[in-house]
Amino acid sequence: MIKFWLKTAAAATCLVVGGCAAGAKIVQEHDRGGVVIYPFKDEEGPMLSSSRKDALDLMKEKCGDRSYRIVREGEAKGRRRVVGPPDEGQEPVEERRWGIQFECK
Repeated sequence: MIKFWLKTAAAATCLVVGGCAAGAKIVQEHDRGGVVIYPFKDEEGPMLSSSRKDALDLMKEKCGDRSYRIVREGEAKGRRRVVGPPDEGQEPVEERRWGIQFECK
């Protein structure tokens, strides 16, 4: 019973803090660039997402003192998960992600 409450408390904390969605991250990388993805919500769209700035910062960091150019960008494969306690009905949640392919100049 204690494990159940600890898991429930952890899940609730996770949801309050930010939905447990991972922020921006580089998912493909090579010496001249890569692909970075970040989550976004329908209401704000990918261009206004607060995670977009994090994605651009990762690209700057990867390219160092060189600038970068965006090769292409668009919606990337998201993920679906189920949230909620099993005995109280669970809800499916779809997390949308945006991808940016970039090259260092």
